[in-house]
Amino acid sequence: MRAVEATTLQQAINATETLVNAVPMLGPHPTSKDYKEALALVELLIDHHDESPLIDLLTRKIADYEDAAPELAEFNARIAALPRDLAMLRTLMEQYGLNQSSFSREIGSRSLVSMILKGQRSLTLDHMRALSARFNIPVSAFIDASTSPPGCD
Repeated sequence: MRAVEATTLQQAINATETLVNAVPMLGPHPTSKDYKEALALVELLIDHHDESPLIDLLTRKIADYEDAAPELAEFNARIAALPRDLAMLRTLMEQYGLNQSSFSREIGSRSLVSMILKGQRSLTLDHMRALSARFNIPVSAFIDASTSPPGCD
């Protein structure tokens, strides 16, 4: 190994150790506390340093943690059992602290939102487009790969 490569390698190792000490979520065995701190850090980074490469690193580790954490297993199983549009709507409600009345512009009446949440009705493509615009997410986030949404014929 050349001296330059050895120096670069050592600098990378030192920088990584410093980063993991500052942000334990990036380490090999994150805890629930590390997870909660990482969520808060991502929010701060998005608000103040939205081009930081740390956002991408953290969101990947957060997603891995959420997929594997025993305390989230029941939630993950419930979400996996729901149709994708309903799962996304429930997730948005939970993440943003919203209720059925919060979607009057995108979906319509509170009773229609209630029927959708109970699985008695489905989101239409127009609903999905409106929600997509409001939350800045792709319409595809609402669509099951194996089915087409109503109004998409």
